[in-house]
Amino acid sequence: MRLPAAHEQGELLEVVRIADPTGPFTSRGLAGEAVEVWAGDEVREALALIRALPDSARYRCFVPGWGIRLYDATDPDPLFEIAFCFRCNGARVLGRDVPAELRVQDFEAESAAGRELLRRFRACVSDGRAPGGRGAGGR
Repeated sequence: MRLPAAHEQGELLEVVRIADPTGPFTSRGLAGEAVEVWAGDEVREALALIRALPDSARYRCFVPGWGIRLYDATDPDPLFEIAFCFRCNGARVLGRDVPAELRVQDFEAESAAGRELLRRFRACVSDGRAPGGRGAGGR
């Protein structure tokens, strides 16, 4: 998967459990609860996994269950945000400097990188369930 150039400035990453998968982005950005914050090596490892996601055919559902917000050290607003749908292999990237060609992308959720990324996301919720009691599932 291709990331915006700003990923090189990322220092903090919030893992987001998307609250309403039918409308993941609002005027404020990615809608959902930050379930964990990663820094340092965790950020670099997560971004490396995302960059390693191979392209795939996209299906139509786009019901994302997970996302990320990436921050630098100086701005309280995210550099960019990504919503991931592990069902349809779709990702949406939102941010102030995200070029149009990067805003909608496809990735292979069943690739080694995709499975590992989803495993790390799921590990952020201690009992394997999403906030509010919904199952974490494959979304």
